[in-house]
Amino acid sequence: MTEPLVLTPPAKLLQAVPRRVRGPQGPPVPVYEAVRRQFNQAAELMELNPDIRRILATTMNEIVVHFPVRMDDGHVQVFTGYRVQHNNVLGPFKGGLRYHPQLELDEVRALATWMTWKTAIARIPFGGAKGGVQIDPARHSRSELERITRRFCFALGDNIGPEYDIPAPDVNTNAQIMAWFLDTYISLRPAHERQNAMHVVTGKPIESGGSAGREKATGQGVVFLIQRWAEEHRLDLSRATFFVQGYGNVGSWTARLLQRLGARLVAAEDVTGAIAKADGLDAEALAEHARRVGGIRGFAPAVGHEAFLATPADIFVPAALENQITGATADLLNVQLVAEAANGPTDPEGDAVLRRRGIAILPDILCNAGGVIVSYFEWLQNKRSEYWELEEVDRKLRAKILGAYDRVQDAARQRDIDWRTAAYTVALGYLEAVYKDRGIFP
Repeated sequence: MTEPLVLTPPAKLLQAVPRRVRGPQGPPVPVYEAVRRQFNQAAELMELNPDIRRILATTMNEIVVHFPVRMDDGHVQVFTGYRVQHNNVLGPFKGGLRYHPQLELDEVRALATWMTWKTAIARIPFGGAKGGVQIDPARHSRSELERITRRFCFALGDNIGPEYDIPAPDVNTNAQIMAWFLDTYISLRPAHERQNAMHVVTGKPIESGGSAGREKATGQGVVFLIQRWAEEHRLDLSRATFFVQGYGNVGSWTARLLQRLGARLVAAEDVTGAIAKADGLDAEALAEHARRVGGIRGFAPAVGHEAFLATPADIFVPAALENQITGATADLLNVQLVAEAANGPTDPEGDAVLRRRGIAILPDILCNAGGVIVSYFEWLQNKRSEYWELEEVDRKLRAKILGAYDRVQDAARQRDIDWRTAAYTVALGYLEAVYKDRGIFP
């Protein structure tokens, strides 16, 4: 292999920890089953209109493509790609593309559904979608990843479009991959339409129409919410401790931004292992180390996975893949707050344990919405041929995500329910109102 694609940060690393942590209470709940349980619980509680409930309980479109790509050594390999479009009543489908060897259709269904709830909570005019390729990017050169990305875009064809379905980066994809995707898409358009299609993807390099603040957007949104929660619970962030699971884009940006507020990073974990240091890890230096060597291993003393989860701290930020906090692992946590920067890091049994123990949760469909919010800002800038400075992006992001926080908090108080269920009722209530206004065709 030659010319590896650097996914910054960290370098070409599968941003994950083991998906299935088994314990005395059995394996985690499958991720799509967890989504359905959470949906049904909220729908029952709020007495969601049964016709609308049937619509929202399933996806609209599920695209599976198998496409050939020639590898550097000349042989042809066939890859499987997915794009699941859950709902578009609020606007064009929107959601990331992830590259991961364990990617499967049920996971993509779950991620697409969560995107619909996220956009509804944040009040942005997008629907929910998700996609990706079943691939280990660490096993491919930069040139192979470019050909895989371009061929995947070609295979999706008119299933994506700047006013129909807008992809973005996700696990193991980045601005470079979005630039290849953009270039392929517009190259397939008639010449006079190409400049009108720049907003077909978001998360692009700034030089190619990306937005200031997009790289840190999800982490920045997490930190805005942690700040609000800390103020309300009298937690002084300048004296607080936290640890992060997953040190890719979202986890590392969350850690770096919290460190700038004075909080101390005491442990971190990624696919290469877990490290801990009671007097604090330098989040900036750790991000650079991970980018340079491909993971966090070797930066500080190693600890086991269970010892990592049991780290005494004020805040835990899961920013890896799904199903990390389960009925078997939730009892290990020794924190005040879990801020879910990942999608679906807590399964229903883990949720129940955290509630029983009085550990607060900022649920994923609220907590990590910063990425899709700033993606919306990038999409708007491209449509208007505008460029917003970072200060404007951050100001608008803060207003949007704190507005969502307030809506979820109000629902939790009014109904006397947990924050995850409250977040679902906010999303479903908004979608229900739109469907009632517009009706069902025909």
